Amino acid sequence: MQILLILVVASIETIGTPIVRDNPNDDGSKVIITWQETGEAIAIDGYEILRAEEADEFERIARVNRSEKQYTDPETRDGVSYRYQVVAVKNDKVVAQSAISAPVVSSQQWFNTSRTNVLIGVITYSILVLWFIYRARAGKKLFIRRLPGLDALEEAVGRATEMGKPILYVPGLSSIEDIATIASLNILSQVAKKTAEYNTTLLVPNRSPVVYVVAREIVKESYTDAGRPDAFNSDNIYFVTQNQWAYAAAVCGTMVREKPATNLFLGYFWAESLVLAETGASTGAIQIAGTDSVFQLPFFITACDYTLIGEELYAASAYLSKEPLLLGSLKGQDWGKMIVLSILIVASALIMFGLREIYALFNI
Repeated sequence: MQILLILVVASIETIGTPIVRDNPNDDGSKVIITWQETGEAIAIDGYEILRAEEADEFERIARVNRSEKQYTDPETRDGVSYRYQVVAVKNDKVVAQSAISAPVVSSQQWFNTSRTNVLIGVITYSILVLWFIYRARAGKKLFIRRLPGLDALEEAVGRATEMGKPILYVPGLSSIEDIATIASLNILSQVAKKTAEYNTTLLVPNRSPVVYVVAREIVKESYTDAGRPDAFNSDNIYFVTQNQWAYAAAVCGTMVREKPATNLFLGYFWAESLVLAETGASTGAIQIAGTDSVFQLPFFITACDYTLIGEELYAASAYLSKEPLLLGSLKGQDWGKMIVLSILIVASALIMFGLREIYALFNI
């Protein structure tokens, strides 16, 4: 009976030696174990994965279904040698086992080769930006699509100067972390230079304390660059309140009392956008708005004379300043988008015509 039992057990050892390897393209701490049945298939409940560090004893680390032939061990330590064994179980009893695998050590990789397309894209984009910055600094004229709202800015400042009325600049209601707020502050710098040149009063009410401090320093520096540091009045750049509707009410009150000739709403806005724009329209002011919030754009388009839509807000600072660094970056971004769009069109056409083998080369 003992001899027969040994023969039976030997006849159902149907698991090949596990193939182990470090998980590729990761930050380490993972090992992949793969195995196959090498003999006659048997009815089992599943497989148990055993692991041992160097000369230590094996311990069970996982159990998988019988349909699985691969397991990724997510809890290894880099630089430590591991050995693995796979056993088949039936009713919680071992009915077959594999040989012990070769030692394997997990390690982290410096570069994820599956993201080679991203690397190529970053290099291409960087070359484009640097190339256009070089051309801009060399005095080459870079074409930028005309933005009527920004073209009207100088006219709006001139009108306020002629009427002897102030310009109201609202840099949105969001915090300094918002990209729309940063874009608005860049535009504020150019507006402040023009108001300094024309000796026009510039009012900048702020909802965020941090934005208030940054806006004040930006306006002060702009007045200095324009050669009019004496004309800078810090009281005109002020903090109102962090409450949304209290801030909107205060700005509306300023528009009604001061009746500015020009209202500039540039930044990120919420539900108060229509209240601000309608109040400004009722005073007869020229209104130029700009935001990347798709929810507020319809209100600005309806109630304002000019509206910067989406990325036009980001391009405004380059458009106004003609700074080579900003112009080159803007042109590089536009060309990068054109390349991405072209790749998407070509890849879509390849799929549509059934040329999936060529499409796979794009790795999209």
